[in-house]
Amino acid sequence: MGKTAVGAAVVCAAAAAAALVVRHRCGSSGKWERAVAIAKELEEQCATPTSKLKLVAEAMEVEMHAGLASDGGSKLKMLISFVDNLPTGDEKGTFYALDLGGTNFRTLRVQLGGNGKGIAKIEHNEVSIPPHLMTSSSDELFDFIATSLAKFISSEPEEFHPPPGRQRELGFTFSFPVRQTSIASGTLIKWTKGFNIEDMVGEDVVGRLTKSLEKIGLDMRVAALVNDTVGTLARARFGNQDVIAGVILGTGTNAAYVERAQAIPKWQGLLPNSGEMVINMEWGNFLSSHLPLTEYDKALDVESLNPGEQIFEKLISGMYLGEIARRVLVKMAEEADLFGDSVPPKLRTQFILRTPDMSAMHQDTSSDLKVVEKKLRDVLKIDNSSLEMRKIVVEVFNIVATRGARLAAASMVGILKKIGRDTVKDGGKQRTVIAVDGGLFEHYAKFRNCLESTVKELLGDEVGETIAMEHSNDGSGIGAALLAASHSQYLGITES
Repeated sequence: MGKTAVGAAVVCAAAAAAALVVRHRCGSSGKWERAVAIAKELEEQCATPTSKLKLVAEAMEVEMHAGLASDGGSKLKMLISFVDNLPTGDEKGTFYALDLGGTNFRTLRVQLGGNGKGIAKIEHNEVSIPPHLMTSSSDELFDFIATSLAKFISSEPEEFHPPPGRQRELGFTFSFPVRQTSIASGTLIKWTKGFNIEDMVGEDVVGRLTKSLEKIGLDMRVAALVNDTVGTLARARFGNQDVIAGVILGTGTNAAYVERAQAIPKWQGLLPNSGEMVINMEWGNFLSSHLPLTEYDKALDVESLNPGEQIFEKLISGMYLGEIARRVLVKMAEEADLFGDSVPPKLRTQFILRTPDMSAMHQDTSSDLKVVEKKLRDVLKIDNSSLEMRKIVVEVFNIVATRGARLAAASMVGILKKIGRDTVKDGGKQRTVIAVDGGLFEHYAKFRNCLESTVKELLGDEVGETIAMEHSNDGSGIGAALLAASHSQYLGITES
């Protein structure tokens, strides 16, 4: 076993040791023995040995090939993003972004220095959408957005005004299901997140925004319609040309990566000059017989708003980790009286245990687990928890988070296998960077450390040394502006 495999084992496999501590401390009490048995069963069902993870990585690669071959050929949509020019770091000028993904939207102005000078300045504004506009008409919603955008542009410093005859250019992140038809067009498939404007479904969202901009005399071109995961990749690529993929590990999860255009059989047009195309995998819907599913996962899925869909996301993303753990604790409360003679009423509330709370408890380093004690009291109204009780709660969190991190790592390795970055080529070590955004990666250190060490475990020492993960923030904002820059209609034209 190499150094990286040993390291991963140390980082990710504290579960068994913790279970033994709980078993030792709890003595021979029948009820406590049942709680320990449930934890042990969970550990076995969630097990992710190296051999299983390699099968998951291989299955991901197979599904990627199938999704690139034809639409509907795989659980992975493998959407063509039409992004064939990622930022190089040499882009220059002022570019805008509009990030619409919920009840608020953001407008950004990003000034680029050119010639590797990076981002000179970022300005932004956030606007709340009046609730009635979320269910009104497309005219009313987009007119409101256009007017807000115009107000933001009016604060543009004079030295950043475009030269005569030039349009301002915008990257538009629209975080709703869209069927993209070019770099700057896409039709709305359906609304989510509380929006329901029927006359917009099936319409081109860029065309609709452009109509509202023209109505108020704002001369602005939408240069790129952006997915936030593709934006994460672009944001990181601007400063580091070794970045080959972007991954979101937050409330939800997704991945996008750079593919050779010739390796996309379903691509119907002329091959792009760059020879590359960014693929939006929509990997949350990945499914394989090798995924370690438990009774808790299956019950969660059946009771979800989208049963049978997004199974992978339900195993690894921040939306669901706390809920999986809550379901385990309910079983312990019912069958082992973990929290006393009855199940605490709050514990029966679905999604009450948020992953940030789980993370804080899992990462409690105090000898008496004071953070766990406080969170149990504040979130679940469980008073007078014993140290043994708190230890077994942390143990459940460790098992669930470890499985999620290791499965995410295996899927990243699947991408590396697909593009040939899972081996060291003759003639030197090519550096490979995966850009990651989202709260799980940024704030959940145990999850992040396990993720990073597992990638190295699966690839081995030599290849593992060439792979790095880099935090890439605000792909939906800054990333969108950078994609507007890299797809500008003025590329190659010298500014006057």
